[in-house]
Amino acid sequence: MGSTSAENHTGVGRRDLIKRSAALGLIGVPAMGFLSACASGGGSGQDKAEAGKKTEKNPLGVNDTAQMEFVLFDGGFGKEYAEDAVKVYERDFPKTKVKFSATQKIQSTLQPRFNQGTPPDLIDNSGAEQMDMGVLVGKNQLADLTPLLDAPSYDDPAKKVRDTLRPGIVEMGQFDGKPVWILYYAYTVYGVWYSQKALDSLDERYPETWDEMLKVCEKAKKKGMAGWTYAGKYPYYIPFSLYPMIGKVGGREVLDAIDNLEPGAWKHPAVKACFEAYYELYRKGYVLKGTPGLDHIQSQTAWAKGKALFLPNGSWVENESANVIPRDFDLAVSAPTGIDGSDKMPFGTIWASGGEPFVVPAKAKNAEGGMEQLRIMLGEASSKNFTAKVKSLTAYNGGTSGIDLTPGLKSGVAALEKAGSNVVNPRLQDWYVQLQKEKIGVSGIGEMMAGRLTPAEAVKKIQGFADEAAKDTSVKHYKHQ
Repeated sequence: MGSTSAENHTGVGRRDLIKRSAALGLIGVPAMGFLSACASGGGSGQDKAEAGKKTEKNPLGVNDTAQMEFVLFDGGFGKEYAEDAVKVYERDFPKTKVKFSATQKIQSTLQPRFNQGTPPDLIDNSGAEQMDMGVLVGKNQLADLTPLLDAPSYDDPAKKVRDTLRPGIVEMGQFDGKPVWILYYAYTVYGVWYSQKALDSLDERYPETWDEMLKVCEKAKKKGMAGWTYAGKYPYYIPFSLYPMIGKVGGREVLDAIDNLEPGAWKHPAVKACFEAYYELYRKGYVLKGTPGLDHIQSQTAWAKGKALFLPNGSWVENESANVIPRDFDLAVSAPTGIDGSDKMPFGTIWASGGEPFVVPAKAKNAEGGMEQLRIMLGEASSKNFTAKVKSLTAYNGGTSGIDLTPGLKSGVAALEKAGSNVVNPRLQDWYVQLQKEKIGVSGIGEMMAGRLTPAEAVKKIQGFADEAAKDTSVKHYKHQ
């Protein structure tokens, strides 16, 4: 774990939270005070800054003398990339000043200001104290970012901002249809992580079918190496490779039905086939002994030390495990292995999605300024700066040429290129936090991988959890449009 932030020993480390924040919604359940405060919508609010004149260089009509306030989550990505982007804003609008601050306590710092109707103009709503997105959207607390997406991009006036973004970014910012409320700035590749050196030592290539996977794991076992390990204490890491596998085998519509909490969605033959495949890893002894008792750091360390070949994870693992990954490890990521040639989607189908959610409050004094700051950040120069400094891709579709990419990042870029349009983005993580994390992850998949449930029992149990969530009127339900 990096030294940039405190560790949360009761669950995933805060470094994790930085990386997935709302994209996965592993944490970030709001305090009840926030829910009720938003519901009351108190406060007289603030006077809006007068709109500026729209020009080719100022397509959003930013008031070039109005202050813009930007509050960043102070986490593992640091604040330098944002400070650099602020300098560009101040260069473009020399008569203005940006009030910039960074904090780990997003909710406790900003909740009172939302209540009073005096929020900042741009917020990186991330980390353990992330404000609940569903509540913010449901209570009309956020500005629609469509003007930003339809504005000319920072580098090329012939291209709209939306046309420069990676797959799924626009959709992720939507709740129930057209308006886009959130702009996810970082971009995470999920999949199966491994050492190319270790795979080469077995004289094998990454397995594309499940028979090949079992063959590779058997070979590894004979050399004293487990096929797999994972964060056994937090088994909601397993879906990083299992969910896109289900999509590959059965098609996107299976994942959509699961997200939509449709009756019987988990009983689809593709789910059954993938659960049985993963259970075989347990049954044949291909999972590192003791894995169910390991947290994410312990499992990543065992894997980095060569005790296991494969690890389901996200692209933050390169930074997070930098102190234990050997120099000659040759870190690589692959899209998940499928069942066989009858799978609906090709090998290379991968899960990739946004992280680091930026929002412009509805009552922002200078909303145009907040959106303009995002337009700058989504330009090539700011995007490259972010990638070079924090080893992560951004939502901008490009921005890696000329940067000396680390092995994991280079492999992630190659995996995205191979996937092409075959990128899936399951939404349970940000739509139904507790269902995905505690119920499906821990009580369902985790119990199955520990050998305490059969695949059939796990499917039945998970379908029951999904049905309960679908009937729960206290939870706002979302659907793919």
